[in-house]
Amino acid sequence: MNIGEVARRAGVSRSTVSYALSGKRPIGEETRQRIQAVIDEVNYRPNAMAKALAHGSTRTLGLVVPPRHRHFDIDQLQFIGAVAEAASERDFDTLLSPSGDERERAFKRLVGERRVDGLVVMETVVNDPAVLELIETGFPFVTIGRVGHDDDHGWVDLDYSGMVEQAVADLVRLGHRHIGLVNRPQELLERGYGPARRAQTAFDAAIADHGIYGVSVCSEDTDADGARCLTDLRRRDRWLTAIVSINERSLAGLVAAAAELGFPVGDELAMYAIAPDRVASTLTPPITAANVPAEEMARAAVTALLEQLRDPDGPLAHVLLSPPFTDRGSARPRTKRSR
Repeated sequence: MNIGEVARRAGVSRSTVSYALSGKRPIGEETRQRIQAVIDEVNYRPNAMAKALAHGSTRTLGLVVPPRHRHFDIDQLQFIGAVAEAASERDFDTLLSPSGDERERAFKRLVGERRVDGLVVMETVVNDPAVLELIETGFPFVTIGRVGHDDDHGWVDLDYSGMVEQAVADLVRLGHRHIGLVNRPQELLERGYGPARRAQTAFDAAIADHGIYGVSVCSEDTDADGARCLTDLRRRDRWLTAIVSINERSLAGLVAAAAELGFPVGDELAMYAIAPDRVASTLTPPITAANVPAEEMARAAVTALLEQLRDPDGPLAHVLLSPPFTDRGSARPRTKRSR
């Protein structure tokens, strides 16, 4: 079944059926009802590409996200699902386009052939080449994360700087003077990944402002490396009594290693984290943490992108979220030196 067969059965021209579907030109009510009756009878569904040509819109949003270690992890999948759900609620489909060195051709096809109306771009880095290309071409997009060209595009981000500064200030208020930072992988920090870069800068500044001693390490996204980080931090500062972690993927290993070394979290080691509630609340002991609200960030990004599509000349959305720390008892006043 195609538009030509609908036209034949309704006794009208193909262009009349097209006008009835697109609404671009008025047609008589009797003719419109006759066409609709045929469409209902044969259950005709217009081809998506034909609809895009008729309406100037694909009703599809692209989601660009780099898989970690050649596959998506659970945290990325939460964002992906949240973006797709938020788009679906607005009657938009979502086309996933994994990014990365070997996937750049797919990204260029997505943009160059206008397969989507706009893009949500995740896990960007400073001077991200994909973002720079989108700015140059004028293609509608919103990033989850900031890239150093914040005035040139819409974005949604977590306030890693503010949250790390608050964590250090709270620990200082509890009497801690030797604090460590567990950051994301070294490779991400070197590439300019936003959360890693901003957390490191904020930690260094907070340590200096409070006049205390701080050490930082980068952790791979594994439990084993979380354990290694604790050993490294204590080797570099034998008086360490508190840790701030922004790496939720190594947090379990970090907490387990502290217990195994006789340096348990909540007793001799205070801990703050920026991590999803589902991670921080299920560890033993539970960790005082600021949530990573994937659903809220995804919805904000989709809303910002659709508003940009509706009003291309309107103001760009800049949404900075700062979830509060949920106290789960892992950060207590300093009472003794670390062993």
